[in-house]
Amino acid sequence: MKAESLWRNQDFVRLWSAQTVSTFGSLITRPALPFLAILVLNATPAQVAILRAADHIPGFLIGLFAGVIIDRLRRRPVLIAADIGRALVLGSIPLVAFTGHVRIEQLYLVALGASALTVFFEVGYESYLPAVVPPARLFEANGHVAASQSVAEVSAFGIAGWLVQLFTAPVAILIDAITFLASAGFIASIRSPETRDAAVAQKPGFIRDIIDGLRILLHDPTLRAIAGAVATLEFSFGIVGTIISLYALRELGFSPGPLGLIFAVGGAASLVAALVATRITSRFGVGLTMFFGLLLTGLGILLLPLAHGAGLLAFVLLIGQQVIGDGGATIFEINQSSLRQTLAPAHALGRINAATRSAALGTTLLGIVVGAVLAQGAGYRIALLAGAAAAFLGALLLLSSPYLRSGKQAAVATPR
Repeated sequence: MKAESLWRNQDFVRLWSAQTVSTFGSLITRPALPFLAILVLNATPAQVAILRAADHIPGFLIGLFAGVIIDRLRRRPVLIAADIGRALVLGSIPLVAFTGHVRIEQLYLVALGASALTVFFEVGYESYLPAVVPPARLFEANGHVAASQSVAEVSAFGIAGWLVQLFTAPVAILIDAITFLASAGFIASIRSPETRDAAVAQKPGFIRDIIDGLRILLHDPTLRAIAGAVATLEFSFGIVGTIISLYALRELGFSPGPLGLIFAVGGAASLVAALVATRITSRFGVGLTMFFGLLLTGLGILLLPLAHGAGLLAFVLLIGQQVIGDGGATIFEINQSSLRQTLAPAHALGRINAATRSAALGTTLLGIVVGAVLAQGAGYRIALLAGAAAAFLGALLLLSSPYLRSGKQAAVATPR
């Protein structure tokens, strides 16, 4: 008998709505912050790198701590608090910018604060989803989330550049602050009781809890391979993400509006990838699907150094990177998150998610530094080549797990 649609699960719909609306706002802020720094404050590559680093340092420093908190407390109140906190932090930018006193230092502090709260939200969300959705439907649920995030990416990136160009970056960031309040409202409307393991909630010793979570992650070859691939991919994104706006605006000569439209194409590619991910995984298995997802990501990045000027060829190459790279990354992300949620013990899921995220953020920070150094010392194109190489390395790391090399894992991640 065909399983009932997930859209009839009201708790999932509310959680999905919260994630989708907050993603929409965040994807407006993602280009708006560097645009504000570059176009208004005349930020240097080093300052852009610092801004990106500020967006990742808290997750690296407090990620493991956040995992313990998520495993000990009820996750829904944590998600609500994180949303409200992010709305207040981001709301400070338009408040100050409208007085004409915005400074790069404030952008650093806002990025730090919003990032710290995002750690709790993202780890909590990944850990809360299995409590709302049955295990057999996790792949389908993550596919729906990825698809809606892709739609948000198309619309948000599509208007972000024009919002900055026509109404200034602070207005774009104000929209993000409002979306976090909406997200908190959706999560607050979830009424199903959240059961917690009393023994876990009362367990003493944060350090011991962190060590126990790391031990589970490192002793499982599949969870370890997933974490390694995620971390290496994020190193690649750290390099590319640090320089892509500088490369497109200054080296190639694009303006914010067309550049925002180019980024929006990546959302459309991610949407298509999310819609076909289930079929691809059913046909080839989780391991092979993740492997080729990372290969496509690297191939997409290789298109960027081929661009010259802001003409039609450069436009097509940048769009090609969004289509190939974002599509591959989305397929990889759906598979790795679903498989991790399925294989990790429920009582340690928060810590395992946090440890994976912390490793990814650590390598992202390293990638930010490497990207800035290579861009200033060897040029943007050499830095982009290094980013592509890192994505290819992530694909190879998946082969370290015998489980991922086999075909049996397809049944785990495919909805039944």
